Amino acid sequence: MSGFLARLREGDADHPPLSSTSAARTVVAVRGFHKFAVADGLAAVDPASAVKPPTPAKRLPKALPLADVEAILEAAGAPGTALALRDRALLEVLYGTGARISEAVGLDVDDLDAVDGTVLLRGKGSKERLVPVGSYAREAVDAYLVRGRPELASAATGTGNGGALFLNARGGRLSRQSAWAVLVKAAERAGVSADVSPHTLRHSFATHLLDGGADVRVVQELLGHASVTTTQVYTLVTVDNLREVFATAHPRARD
Repeated sequence: MSGFLARLREGDADHPPLSSTSAARTVVAVRGFHKFAVADGLAAVDPASAVKPPTPAKRLPKALPLADVEAILEAAGAPGTALALRDRALLEVLYGTGARISEAVGLDVDDLDAVDGTVLLRGKGSKERLVPVGSYAREAVDAYLVRGRPELASAATGTGNGGALFLNARGGRLSRQSAWAVLVKAAERAGVSADVSPHTLRHSFATHLLDGGADVRVVQELLGHASVTTTQVYTLVTVDNLREVFATAHPRARD
């Protein structure tokens, strides 16, 4: 069975080599088949019981350069309409707090504390955390609350919007899918060619904090990670950045 796993990874003339993730899925399927065969009396021995699937390579989060983030934020607020004010506020909050997209669209107006400059985010498992909001995000949200949200709220019908902070054109709470579309469209207008997903600004938030010298445990608290191990993956990105800078800047870094 271990030879089978090796051939999956190496490939042959008729089959391309599989990545560790694809090989792991194949091994899991084969293990399940042999386990079923033994349980059903079709086989006396399970030859796959001692074989463990390969560990998939750890994927590093994708973070945007600061210049790309700033271009996206600027592109979101250019037109000056109520929706543009909302889009700018939304993206500023995502990057300024490291909020998940679901946490951002789940915000109510009352979750903002203008006095303390914080926002209450509700994360996975209904866990709550208070996160500071920087001046850029506060200014964008204030502009939206004064000149954008009232116009959007006026279109609400029925039960209204429940005090949601970010509203859609019909006055209801903005959905995750619509918030994702806001980010993608802003990236397109900004000319950012990198793939942009709902987590892109969150990844960028964490990476830029660590690049600036923030302690990993502080970043853990800001992101709402239960374990610092989850947060430490961002330090790998930072180390890679340091290596790149070192390799290009130090006169004796290259062979």
